Amino acid sequence: MVKILLVDDHELVRSGIRLILEGISTFSVVAEVKSGEEAIRYCRHDAPDIVLMDVNMPGIGGLEATKQIARMSENIRVICISMHTENPIPAKVMQMGAFGFITKNAEPDEMVRAVHKVVAGQKYIAPEIAQQIAIGKLDLGDSNPFDQLSDRELEITLSLVTGRRVPDIADNLNISPKTINTYRYRMFEKLEINSDVELTHLALRYKLISPDFL
Repeated sequence: MVKILLVDDHELVRSGIRLILEGISTFSVVAEVKSGEEAIRYCRHDAPDIVLMDVNMPGIGGLEATKQIARMSENIRVICISMHTENPIPAKVMQMGAFGFITKNAEPDEMVRAVHKVVAGQKYIAPEIAQQIAIGKLDLGDSNPFDQLSDRELEITLSLVTGRRVPDIADNLNISPKTINTYRYRMFEKLEINSDVELTHLALRYKLISPDFL
């Protein structure tokens, strides 16, 4: 029996994924949690085989949680799920130690296929995402400026461009608003911009977020 932990801050999303997975007789959803911190705590005491991890959540988020769980045990394999389909997000999560990456609009069959492959020790990336990563590696002259951001900077970027306020981001990440602003100004310098509005426009241009999300 494949033991699966679901990690997503939206109960409706977790319920939908659970419904898909429980239709497979060899899968068992052993727990659901709503943050990266809870996922890490759970994995320390009750190691699942697979963690299905949302990337963008309050708190430390899916990127950092994936990195910590991957370091914790090679027997726990993380599959990240995200609405952010453009690089650098997919490449980042794989660098963090994830075994798979699928989109939130993946068909049920694809999700099941991803779990089967990862349980068997194979990496799985949704075909359209794998193609984007491959094209990105060719470096055709229009490199993605977000590639130069650190993991923490990218996490804060995602929070800012999806409308979260600095005090809320600071609270979620357990750091001070002053530290968040230090990261912001460092990001602005790297990206050669001057405001959150420009940051959002840049994120839209490079498809870090969808216009539908705003």
